Parts: sequence; structure tokens; C-alpha cells
Amino acid sequence: MTYDALLLVSFGGPESADEVMPFLRTVTAGRQIPDERLQVVAEHYYAMGGVSPINGLNRQLLADLTEQLSQIGVDLPVYWGNRNSAPWLADTMKDIAADRHANVLALTTSAYSSYSGCRQYRENIAAAMASAPELAVHTMRPYGDLPQLAETFSRTIAEQLGDWESSGIAGDQVLVIFTTHSIPVSMDQTSGPPSARDDIGMYVRQHRAVMDRVIEALAEPVRHELAFQSRSGPPTVPWLEPDVNDVIEAAAVQGVRAVIVAPIGFISDHMEVIWDLDTEAAATAARVGVEFARVPTPGTDPEFVAALAERIAAVINGRVPNPQAPGAGWEFCSATCCPNARATASAAEPA
Repeated sequence: MTYDALLLVSFGGPESADEVMPFLRTVTAGRQIPDERLQVVAEHYYAMGGVSPINGLNRQLLADLTEQLSQIGVDLPVYWGNRNSAPWLADTMKDIAADRHANVLALTTSAYSSYSGCRQYRENIAAAMASAPELAVHTMRPYGDLPQLAETFSRTIAEQLGDWESSGIAGDQVLVIFTTHSIPVSMDQTSGPPSARDDIGMYVRQHRAVMDRVIEALAEPVRHELAFQSRSGPPTVPWLEPDVNDVIEAAAVQGVRAVIVAPIGFISDHMEVIWDLDTEAAATAARVGVEFARVPTPGTDPEFVAALAERIAAVINGRVPNPQAPGAGWEFCSATCCPNARATASAAEPA
């Protein structure tokens, strides 16, 4: 396949107080969630002036990725579309078609395999293609195996460990908590290809692979644990645990003096990182008397963006990259991966 455009696809977010409730209604469409419950979440956005940081971060990623691609000789126009807010994905598709492009490679801002983190984006792309049926859009595979993603976390964790050692907190008194978005247990179990499914799905396996790579890169071993955040489902449905706040409370009981939270499940510091970690998890740590630090996500780290650009170039040039974390399922992306449990929907094909 010869591609003539790149499409960055993201979740979206409000950029004013007036956009908050319409945004939340779009995100939860079809789930019959009353406005009273949405209003609770809306307060998180209002505390930030009604502006989610995600769109600003994507604008910067768009600019940096365009520059990196140019530096390695990939001359493709880069577009951006959101699932839940402007710039709407369907509108961006129309723009791409109007600019007379035909074959599009899509990169999502989600790096792991699961229905909500991968296939749902592909479904949204397929639905948006109805506005520009002349386009052929293929999606890149999950890219959490990029060594530079883990390296950014290793570097900032090491820096924080050094800062605390200078202030009298030894490494054996620290717990590193790696976090990602909780999803239903059933969604994890069906992440990845059917042939690889068991009690632990690719979603959890991939995060553990990244966590292990981060720890291996540190100069000294450190206590660590994978935890989950931002649960939003009904209490009757099992979701991945333990919750990051429960892990912090347990750490205090065990005599841990400080925790470093590393949100490996996210590539940018959007609202769920800022609110659920910097606000709620930090408050939990303060309440139980544990020092707290949260290291940044890769975002627009130059080495991470350069690695993304190289991965894009490899796909464009027909070189399917070997996964950097074997056994974690990075090589799989097909029509049978990460199924939609609620409905049958068309999905964009993987590249």
C-alpha cells in the first residue's frame, strides 16, 4: 500500500466550560447515564477552566511529528481528527478527500491492545469514512513496544529516585506504581487474538512487558506494582484491579515512605492523568502520610516522537517491524482482535 496522508486520531476533549457537558454526553452516548452523574465528572473539567489539556498536547504532537517525519524523508501531510470533540474525525476525513488524497495511514493516541484502546478507534474511523467513501484508511498496530516509550519512564523515575535519595529517602523505601486505565476484566480477556486468550489478556500482558522493561533499565532494583485507575463502570461488573489509591494505602501500612506513580498506559498528560493521579492519588498519599511524585507521560519527548516517526516510516515502506517485547502480542492486529461485546460494527483494517 502506498500512503499519501497520515491521520492522527485521538479521544478529544472540551476547550471551554460550555463544551464540557456536550462532550461528556458524546463520550457516554447510548449508555443512558443521567446528567446528574455526568455533572460529577464535569466538575473535574470546570476545575481546569473547562479545558482538557489533550487537544493542546495533540497540536504539539502534530507539529513535532510532522517535523520528525520531514527530517527522515517522509513527506506526508499530517491531519488530526477526534472521536468526541472538534476537530471531528468525519470532518477531517472530508478535508483529506477534498485535498485529493486517497490512501491514509492512521495513528491513534492509544498504544495498547483492547476494545476501547484499539478496536473502538478503528470502528470510529470506519464510521467516519462514510463521509468520504473514496478514502482507504488503514491503522497502525499498537506501539507500546517502542523502546523509547519505556525509556522515557525509566529516565524520569531514575531522576526522582535520585532526588529522594538526596533528601534521605532510600530506594528500598520507595514503591513505583505503574498505572493504566482500568477496563472490564472481560475486555482484557478478549484483547488480542483468539488463539492467545486465557485468564490474562494482551492488555495486561503488554503493560507488564513495558513495566518490566522500565524496571530493567534502572540502575538498581526497586519495588514496583501494576495498578489501575479511572474506573467508570457499574460496581456489579468486574474491572481490573487493584486501584492505584488502594495500592498507596497498602504501601503506607507496609512502611513505604514514598511512591512514584508512572502512568505507562497513557502517552500524554490528559485529564484522567491530571485529575485521577495529580489530584486524587496525590490526596490519598497525603492522607496516609506517604511522599508522592508522578512522572510525566512521553508526550512530545523528542526521542519518543522520533521513534514514532521511524515506526510510521517502516509501515509506509512496507517493513513490518518485529515487536520489541516478544510474547506481548504487539504483532497481532486483525478483524478478530479485541471484539466489540455489545454490537457488530465495521472497523478499519490494520496496515
